[in-house]
Amino acid sequence: MHSVRFFPIGNADSCLIELENGRRALFDFADMRDPNNQYDLRCDLEKELRDRMGTDKQIDVVAFTHLDTDHCKRAKDVFFLEHAEKYQDDERIKIKTMWVPAAAILEVGVEGQARTLRAEARHRFIEGKGIRVFSRPDQLDDFLIERGIDPATRRNLITDAGNLCPEFNIAADGVEFFAHSPFAEHCDGKLIVRNQSALFMQATFSVNGRETKLILSADVDHATIDDIVRVTRFHKNDVRLEWDINNIPHHCSYTSLAAEKGSDETEPSDRLKWLYEEQACANAIAVSTSDPIPSEDTVQPPHRQAANYYKRTVKDNDGQFIVSMEHPSKTKPRPLVIEIGGNGYTILKAAGGASVLLGNSAPRAGL
Repeated sequence: MHSVRFFPIGNADSCLIELENGRRALFDFADMRDPNNQYDLRCDLEKELRDRMGTDKQIDVVAFTHLDTDHCKRAKDVFFLEHAEKYQDDERIKIKTMWVPAAAILEVGVEGQARTLRAEARHRFIEGKGIRVFSRPDQLDDFLIERGIDPATRRNLITDAGNLCPEFNIAADGVEFFAHSPFAEHCDGKLIVRNQSALFMQATFSVNGRETKLILSADVDHATIDDIVRVTRFHKNDVRLEWDINNIPHHCSYTSLAAEKGSDETEPSDRLKWLYEEQACANAIAVSTSDPIPSEDTVQPPHRQAANYYKRTVKDNDGQFIVSMEHPSKTKPRPLVIEIGGNGYTILKAAGGASVLLGNSAPRAGL
C-alpha cells in the first residue's frame, strides 16, 4: 500500500506521501508548534517526520509549494542545505530533489525562511542538479543568462504546466504527479504573488490496476483554479482533475472559491463547481489543513462559509470533510493517515496503537 499523511499543524501545510516501494515525497514543511506552550495542540512536525523516516536521512522529493511561512517554517533547521555549510551536519535530512515554483527562484525582497530556501533553490538550479522548477517564464532565462549559464542546459530541470514530473512514474513507483500550475505568466511580472504562482498538482496512485487520485492545491486563489479548469478542459484532459482526495486550498479560505464570502455558504464559479461537484469520485474526501472551523465569521481562514460549501458537496457524494486540527478530535488532533491500496483509500485512526477502519472509497460513479 501507499500512504498519504496530513499533519495537524494549524493553518499550515505539510503532507507526507510514502510509497509502497519505500520512496517518499513531502509537500511543504511548516513546524508551527510553540514548544514552550503546553496547550498548543499542533504536532511536533520534526519529530513526526523523523519518526516516520527512522534511520533514513534522505527524502526523494521535498516540494515547497511556495515560500510563505506556513509552508516552510523551520525548514532551514531540519534539512541539509547544499548552499551553505552552516546548514550541513549528519543529523539533518537530505533532499534528493527539491521541487519549487519558478517564483521561489525569481522573487526579490524576501526574508527569513523564504530567503534561505530561495538561496538553496538558486544554488541547485545554478549547479544544475537536485532540483525541479515548475514553469518557464522569460525571467528564468534572464536569471541564468545573467550568471553566464545557457538556459538550454537547464531545460531538463524545468517542468511546465500540463506535464508529468519525471522523478516518479506509475510503472516503477505506483504514482505519477501531473503539474497543473503555475503558468509562466504567474511568474513573469514585476510583482510575484505567491499564492497565484504556487504548485497545484494531481497525484495518481495505482495499486493492482486501481487508481486513486489526490489533488494538492497549496494556497492558490479562485481565479487561478478557474484558469486551471479552463485550460485543462480546453485540452480535453478532464481526467487530470478527477479526485478521490482533495487537499482543499488555502486552509479553507473563501478566497480560493470566490471573490465574495457569502452569508452562509460561498458560491463558486461554474468552473469551480465542476471541479468540486462533478470531478469528485464516489466517497471522496476533502481535507482542510487548518484550525477548527469556526461557528462565527472570521477575517482569516478557515471560513465557515467555505467549509459549508465543501461539506455539502462531499456529503452529496457520500464523502467526508475532514479538518486536520479536528481529526480525530479537536482536543487531541493526530495526523490524518490515508492508506491507498487495490480497493481505494482507507482512513486510519490511531487507537491504542492499532489502526481501525474509518472509511473506504468506491469506484468513480459510472465506471
